Amino acid sequence: MKHLPSGPSEAPLSATPRPDRSSRRWRGAIRFSLALLIAAVAISTSANEPNELHLASDEWPPFTGSPGSERAALDLVQTALDRAGISSSIEIVEWKAVEIGIRRGEFDGSAAIWRTEEREEDLLFSAPYLENRLVLIGLSGSDVSATRMIELAGKRVAAVGKYAYGDVVEKAAGVLFVNSHNDQDSLDKLLAGEVEYILVDELVARHLLTFQSEETAANLEIGFTPLSRQLLHFAIRREIPNADKIISAFDKEIRKMLGDGSYAEILNVGWIRVDTNGDGLYELIPFGENIAALTPGTVYDVFGEMPEKAPPQKQIIVIQGNIYKGWDAIPDRYKLPPTSAGGDTSFKYGTTVVTLKF
Repeated sequence: MKHLPSGPSEAPLSATPRPDRSSRRWRGAIRFSLALLIAAVAISTSANEPNELHLASDEWPPFTGSPGSERAALDLVQTALDRAGISSSIEIVEWKAVEIGIRRGEFDGSAAIWRTEEREEDLLFSAPYLENRLVLIGLSGSDVSATRMIELAGKRVAAVGKYAYGDVVEKAAGVLFVNSHNDQDSLDKLLAGEVEYILVDELVARHLLTFQSEETAANLEIGFTPLSRQLLHFAIRREIPNADKIISAFDKEIRKMLGDGSYAEILNVGWIRVDTNGDGLYELIPFGENIAALTPGTVYDVFGEMPEKAPPQKQIIVIQGNIYKGWDAIPDRYKLPPTSAGGDTSFKYGTTVVTLKF
């Protein structure tokens, strides 16, 4: 009998060999091995890259606090971590609970902490991203020229009790410290005559002069010689997977934020002065690109140094990443009045790091 040829989709059954059992077992073993490999990679990735850093801080306005309150330091840290692709959450508890929770592994670290040798045993610290500088405030007409705490011996000085000011304050012999709950409480005590001076962070003092200038001029005398200086860091437990890479990524993003204006935006200051690239030269950097026609009246020195004797118009100015040597070199398109609205190019007039009631 003559057989008809098969079409392309009709191959004879004999052309498709039936796999034997050993072949099926081999393929099954391959699939199982691949599944194990995928699972191992997933576990390794999860172990090396934590889904979210669980950080803790205390209530310390205007630097730390709950969402919706003044929390400039926390906003700086979380913005930098977000830009580095690192998720984080921050729990606000008493400071003793922060330290205990970190030691027990309940928290991965803190977004705002001062560096000590004891803490370095357990924590890996970032480069400093902010400096806390305590300055003296008295009633209008007061002498605020003190350069050391010892000069205030015999004076009543209000300070927020839970702040760990360090030895320069804690060991100030003869100073009569009066505990207060917050900066508003300190101001209330000063205005009521319960104390002769209060200690506040320089950033708060500058905001008082900028945003509450009339009340400040009528009631207060502010000294700008820091009586205490502490560098603020982000720190995480050393055993956190890739802790060194997390810290390095954070430091890199903070440096970028200093140079692109977003750092000044979060602090809500018009201008900052800082050495962004470590070359020893300090740059003036505004928040936004509309910088007005006049040179900056006040500049916030991020790390408390004023190394340039030249006036601002002669210094290096960085606007949106563009470098200009002196005010006259800045294109006129930037010399527009800052606006109260308009996205990234606006100054936040009317909103402050902290507002105190007189």
